[in-house]
Formats: sequence, C-alpha cells, structure tokens
Amino acid sequence: MRFVRVYMETAQYRDAVVANRHKHDFEAVDAETNGFEAVWEAYDNDATVGAVRIFATLVREDAVSTPDDIVSTADEFRDFLVANTAEGERTTPLGYVVFAVPSPDPSIVEAAKSYTVAQRRTNVFPLVYDCEAETLHRHEVPRLKGRGIYKRQAADVERLFEV
Repeated sequence: MRFVRVYMETAQYRDAVVANRHKHDFEAVDAETNGFEAVWEAYDNDATVGAVRIFATLVREDAVSTPDDIVSTADEFRDFLVANTAEGERTTPLGYVVFAVPSPDPSIVEAAKSYTVAQRRTNVFPLVYDCEAETLHRHEVPRLKGRGIYKRQAADVERLFEV
C-alpha cells in the first residue's frame, strides 16, 4: 500500500482563516481596500501595547512569486493602515498580510520575516503560510527591545492564522 501525502490547498486555508475571523470577532472593513480581496479588523486592549486596532488580509496565491512581491504588497497594506487610521486615534494599528503558498521558495519566507517593524517603521507583519508543509512562518519575538508588539503579533497569529 502506498501513501500519498495530501496537503492543504490554499482555498481550504482561506476557509479556515475566515472561520477563525468569525470566531474572534473580526469584522469586514467597509472601505476601499487598495486591491485586497477582503480586509478584516478588530479592536482589543493589550496589557503591554495598549489599545490596538488590528487589520488582516489574505493575499491570492498567484499574487506572490518573488521576494519583491512580498515587500510591495506589505508596503501597500501599510498604506491601507495609514489611510484607515484617523490622525490622533489612540490605538496602535497592527496589520497582518498573509500569503498562502504551496511550498514557497525560502527567499519568499525570508523576505516576509525580514520586513520588520524596526526597519520599516511600520506595524505590518507579512506572514507566509506553506500549504504543503502546513506551516505558518511568522516573525520571532526578539530577546530584548520591542518585545511587546512582537508578542502581540505571535498571539494574534496563533488565534487567527494557525489552523
């Protein structure tokens, strides 16, 4: 008897994330989404970061083929965050842009992980879900400075994007 490994398809992953979105009270954004299919948001209070406004989106599988695609899409999502956060708003906007890809090239995963809050002056976290390995590549929590926002990212990722 021969066993064939069946991996999660991007549509299955999207459906699972949508179910998580409903479970954790993320609402659809009713604004211009700069070409993103669907954007969801939620508000929360975090003991370390304070009041947060979380935006999340999934990117079509065919929208990423190079590391530059990761960076340009994350930059576009950052622009969306800025445009949808009122000046003087007393919340910290956080953005998660997820690329569900079967067996992504390591350079794509590295591009997402290297798009950091400190270097980009942004609160956008690009994430790559490897559908074949059923693994979500997220940003690691640093050992020293700036841990709060990365810890928040790890918690948000776990409840919304890990399936």
